[in-house]
Amino acid sequence: MADQSVFRITKELSDLQKNSDLSLAVACRDIDVRNVKALIIGPHETPYEFGFFEFAFKFNKDYPRKSPTVNATTTNGGRCRFNPNIYANGRVCLSILGTWRGERGEEWSAAQGLESILLSIQSLMSSNPYENEPGFEDANEASDKKNQKDYVQKIRHETLRISVIQRLEEYLGMSLDGSVAPPAATREDYDLDMDVMDDDSTVPFEPFKDLCKRRFLWYYDSYLAAVQKGKEEVKDGQLFTRMPFEGTSNTMEGKFNYTELERRLRNIKKALDAETDGWATEGLAAKAKESTVAVNLQRQFEQIVESFKRADIPHNLELVDNNPFVWILTYFGKPMTNLDGGLFRIRLTFSPRFPEEQPRIKFETRMFHHRIASDGTPCYFASPSRREDAKSHIEAVIEALEEEHPAYDPRTLVHPEAFKLYWGSPEDRKMYNRRLRRSVQQSIE
Repeated sequence: MADQSVFRITKELSDLQKNSDLSLAVACRDIDVRNVKALIIGPHETPYEFGFFEFAFKFNKDYPRKSPTVNATTTNGGRCRFNPNIYANGRVCLSILGTWRGERGEEWSAAQGLESILLSIQSLMSSNPYENEPGFEDANEASDKKNQKDYVQKIRHETLRISVIQRLEEYLGMSLDGSVAPPAATREDYDLDMDVMDDDSTVPFEPFKDLCKRRFLWYYDSYLAAVQKGKEEVKDGQLFTRMPFEGTSNTMEGKFNYTELERRLRNIKKALDAETDGWATEGLAAKAKESTVAVNLQRQFEQIVESFKRADIPHNLELVDNNPFVWILTYFGKPMTNLDGGLFRIRLTFSPRFPEEQPRIKFETRMFHHRIASDGTPCYFASPSRREDAKSHIEAVIEALEEEHPAYDPRTLVHPEAFKLYWGSPEDRKMYNRRLRRSVQQSIE
């Protein structure tokens, strides 16, 4: 039974890691498949929008006959209840987990699994979470309507403060004043014996660190928009309203301070940009040492250049200062499309820890496009099975640019203005096309 349980968990993890769901991520240590970390990115048009919510799963030997235990870990140290069904102490109330009484047929079955639990939790993160509380599903009094609005306002604030800002500041080693501590020494900095190098049990397990950094760059403009909306609705210093179902130790208490949140968001963005720039310097040092990553990137660069020549692809690829960690791609717009005639300079910066840290890509030539953030960061999906293949990142960026009939997906909302025009009315789409063409023309001026 134990072997079957491990086999089932391993398969579910593999399936989730291979799919293209942009709002779910899972990971575990190789030696401990029964303890799984999961990340849910908050849904669009909810107070949880683009927040990073982490959960810990513990699978027992009876899985899948019995459900795993699940605890929320994004709780500000047990002080914040983010939802009527997600307690400050980490408890997640769901009928399929046996932590809440449900209707007949809603209990756990072996046909369910890790993904179905994550989707159930994600469904709790609705636009009106107030109604998740039993007995409040149809609450329609004037006091309820006010509470609903107040509840959304404080969840939006704490989503930004706790799930996004605190998390990124911890990842970057930032203090409240925006200063960044020197990075901790990496393994490459020391001549460790192999026994020490192979033992990672004492290394903090932060599987979503790079993902959250990259998604922050995707959603940065949306975070600022949420701050602006908050400023219009509440005043700094205003206390949170306690909900009728919140207890003294299971609540969300505090006060609004969107001015401070905006300052911290901007500092995180600066720190991430500085970190990316620092990779170039680290890269030159790694090249001088002839590190494995430096040699690998140099080889991949040469192979891609040769493949462009063989396939008669017009795009040009070169190194910056002969640094294999910084590439410049010159993209020629696809003929017979709105990109036709454009000439765009794209910088790819690789980490000395690639592929554990994925490359950061930025359009240095401005393009008005619904898949490119205002700072030039593209929203693209490289195949999870080809994370170490630099060419797959280039191909994925070009595919995102040239895709003619993309499916509507709010998780790709990286440029709010362009996204709204692209998916708006026919007149909005015409305006979008005009602005895209204008940016294409400006690229060659």
